[in-house]
Amino acid sequence: MLTAKERKLLEALEPEAAKHDTEIVSVEIVGSKKAPTIRVYIDCEGGISFDELALAQEWVNLLMDDIDPFPGAYTLEVSSPGIDRPLRTPEHFERFVGEKARVVMAKPHEGRAKWTGILKGYSDDAVLLDVDGDQVSLPYEDIKKANVIATIDFGS
Repeated sequence: MLTAKERKLLEALEPEAAKHDTEIVSVEIVGSKKAPTIRVYIDCEGGISFDELALAQEWVNLLMDDIDPFPGAYTLEVSSPGIDRPLRTPEHFERFVGEKARVVMAKPHEGRAKWTGILKGYSDDAVLLDVDGDQVSLPYEDIKKANVIATIDFGS
C-alpha cells in the first residue's frame, strides 16, 4: 500500500508518535519529484483536536528535518485522516468493521480492481468485505489503497 519511501518515513515517525499517544494513520508523498508534498495523517483516541494537530506539526517537522527525506524543498502537511479515513493495517480493517469501505486492488481480484462494500473484518491475510450480500475475501498483499466511505446523516 505504501511506497518504500513512504514506509521508511512511517517507520521513522511511529516511535515518536507513540510517545505522544498518537497513531500515524498513513504517510503519502504526492506532487512533483522536485518539490513533493509529504502528507502525514494522524489520529488518536477520541479524535484529533486543533491543539494536537499543532503539537504534531512541531514534532513531525523536527523529525523530517533530521531525516531530510528529499534534497531541496518539500512541503509537509500534518492532518487528521478526514471522514474518508485511509485503511492501511489489518488492525484498521478490524476497527472499522460494519463501515462502508472502498478497496482498490493492485491487480484485479475475480476480474475486478475496485470493490465497495461493508467491512466484515480481517482473516487469513485477507480483508473481508460484504458486497451486495456476497462476502469476498481480498488478499491483503494485493491491496493498493483502501478507505472508509463516510456517510453523513443530516437528520430529518
